[in-house]
Amino acid sequence: MYPNLYYVFKDWFGVEWNSLKFLNTFGLLVAISFIIAAWLLSLELKRREKQGLLLPKEQNIVVGKPASLIELLTNAIIGFLFGFKFLGLLFDKPESISAQAYIFSGQGSAVGGIFLATLLAGIKWWEKNKQKLKEPEKRIIRVWPHDRIGDIVVLGLVFGILGAKLFDNLEHWDEFWADPIRRLFSQSGLAFYGGLILATVAISWYSISKGIKLKYLVDAAAPALMFAYAVGRLGCQISGDGDWGIYNSAYISDNGGNVSLAKPGEFERALEANKTYFLEGKVVSDSGLRYVTDRIYPTLSDVPHRSFKGPSFLPNWFFAYSYPQNVNDDGIIIPGIKDDHRSVLPQPVFPTPLYETILCTFLFFVFWFIRKKIKTPLVIFSIYLIFNGLERLLIESIRVNDLHNFMGIKATQAEFIALLLILTGAFLLGFAKSISRLVD
Repeated sequence: MYPNLYYVFKDWFGVEWNSLKFLNTFGLLVAISFIIAAWLLSLELKRREKQGLLLPKEQNIVVGKPASLIELLTNAIIGFLFGFKFLGLLFDKPESISAQAYIFSGQGSAVGGIFLATLLAGIKWWEKNKQKLKEPEKRIIRVWPHDRIGDIVVLGLVFGILGAKLFDNLEHWDEFWADPIRRLFSQSGLAFYGGLILATVAISWYSISKGIKLKYLVDAAAPALMFAYAVGRLGCQISGDGDWGIYNSAYISDNGGNVSLAKPGEFERALEANKTYFLEGKVVSDSGLRYVTDRIYPTLSDVPHRSFKGPSFLPNWFFAYSYPQNVNDDGIIIPGIKDDHRSVLPQPVFPTPLYETILCTFLFFVFWFIRKKIKTPLVIFSIYLIFNGLERLLIESIRVNDLHNFMGIKATQAEFIALLLILTGAFLLGFAKSISRLVD
């Protein structure tokens, strides 16, 4: 596993640059997914603009004004936050605290914050002063939908994180109620569907306010969303962020994470050997007893697992993986490793993020192929909702999540939302023409 870029450079190039520890691989791949999604969405919006389906909106602006106090303060605040945290990571972070924990703590570099705040505010003042006119002028400009990609991406990022945090805390309400500050500012705990829902609401509101026809925007966004999700799940797989599946009892692994086929009764004996982990969420390390996981079960027979032996022409890790040196530090201690992250799951699980990356990449190419062939608005988005829900329902069958009871039906939060997406997509698909005419 590569929790951050320090481990990538150490493994690939044999160098140990501690300054790379603050670059989390999951966060980096999420950022890449947003960039790729923005590019794909921009291509689709431009194509629909050429077809005359999306039109520009005139906007009044004032040019030649000096930088306002609000603009200077905004730049200064952003600069201070980045300088306080990221320059602090480079120069002030204690060795005893991880980069992720440092980011979500109250620690930072005041000098770095002041420096970057002054720099960004100064740049804004210089840019505005360079364009200043004796008499500011009012101008009318035409803003095309693709020109607003930056705003859409920022809205998606901000409300995506807020929604992901909100839905994750709703799913783990007891933990949130017991320690709301820790749960809110923890570096872990994000629910994809929460981010998708809240970001969709925010972007829809923004698009309507800017005169962008929503029925064309959502169709244009479907391929981009699918590919972004595939890249994001790749980040989960590479970092080992805990979003894995149930145990695959057809395999076992040693305390270094090496996976092999299990002999009869061997999986059960392995559970017994690590029962403190499974029943209490604890392991013994060189620093003593420590909590490592919140997946705790009443008895060993309650540990969720399924036995599936993959075909021999595929590697074992495709069906069972132990996530050595995962970013969550979940598992038993790997002997002989002194890095920050040195845990491995005591038994291998289904690598569900890998499956989602493969499935969603395939679905992206399907959407990219059909996008020019389907002319009726909302149809592509409807198909996206259906396949998004079906894909998640399939994966949820081998993932571990908290069950909720709704009208006598027990399912995970993701399963309920996935079912709702499928039903919504089916309704939109059936009435796409009528709804399209209605919202035109």
